[in-house]
Amino acid sequence: MLNTLRSTSFIEMSNTMNRKQLANAIRALSMDGVQKANSGHPGAPMGMADIAEVLWRSHLNHNPQNPNWADRDRFVLSNGHGS
Repeated sequence: MLNTLRSTSFIEMSNTMNRKQLANAIRALSMDGVQKANSGHPGAPMGMADIAEVLWRSHLNHNPQNPNWADRDRFVLSNGHGS
């Protein structure tokens, strides 16, 4: 049983690391987008990166291979002048 607990903890730790890496990638893309546009406020998307990662990983129905899928969920965020 101890080995099972260790492997579960390792899997959870790996998932957490991957989740953090995904959120950090969102942050980096947000910074790049603002810099390339030479306009915008990166604070909002950088601050919401963890929320976005959880939404797309666990709650929204989507298919990156078929972005025009008619039954996909849509996500609209209106947060003022955030980039």
